[in-house]
Amino acid sequence: MKYTLGFIGCGNMGGALVAACAKSVDGKSIAVCDFDQSKVEKFEKECGVVGTTAQDIAQNAQFIVLAVKPQVMQSAIANFADVLRERKDCTVITMAAGLSIDAIRSYIGADLPVIRIMPNTPAMVGEGMILYSLADVDESAETAFLSAFAKAGKFDKIPESLIDAGSALSGCGPAFVYAFAHALVKGAVECGVPEEKAFSYATQTMIGAAKMLETYGDPQTLIKNVCSPGGTTIEGIKALESAEFDKITSSAVTAAYKRTLELKK
Repeated sequence: MKYTLGFIGCGNMGGALVAACAKSVDGKSIAVCDFDQSKVEKFEKECGVVGTTAQDIAQNAQFIVLAVKPQVMQSAIANFADVLRERKDCTVITMAAGLSIDAIRSYIGADLPVIRIMPNTPAMVGEGMILYSLADVDESAETAFLSAFAKAGKFDKIPESLIDAGSALSGCGPAFVYAFAHALVKGAVECGVPEEKAFSYATQTMIGAAKMLETYGDPQTLIKNVCSPGGTTIEGIKALESAEFDKITSSAVTAAYKRTLELKK
């Protein structure tokens, strides 16, 4: 049986993409496999996809999505590399942090067309930021890829040399945002707001602020628009500045990037 997409691995990130793709592609054209059979059964039931083997996916999928952890990628590919080396009509998609396109090709032993993607967890709700780079992928395959994954969120094509740095923001950034949300809730609770209400206020405030950024851009201008001289917001901003909020937050991104570089060694 031929498949449009084949996912080798369907953990948290791979599974989010399976669910997103099933909104654009007929489930019977999506194959999945995983060492945890219960995950496969979950997506068979919820998305109507086909549970199968890595060998079957390597042999029959147009797009072969390698959704396994970087540290086991080489050993995973070794199980079906001989099949891939015989293919002339497929594109490999990898999402492994720190593993370059050249590394993936070396594991396969052939220079197949490769799309390297770095998604983030908001893809689970269709609001992901997915960075991608191409190697020997023609325009029709790129278009088909973007169409199949469209429901996962927004896509941006960048040179592979920038994808690790970019994903230090987009890939790790959601956790930094959640940390900020937790701190907002904590502050409101300390002021007497019930925790449930504080969580609701923080969530909607962040959704609204994100929409404002998307619509108007330039965060510095938006900050000034909220801060009246001598008002309440400016006092909060002063507190953030005195705690070096800018420096702390940017250091989170650079620390994540440095760790990515370490994983590549």
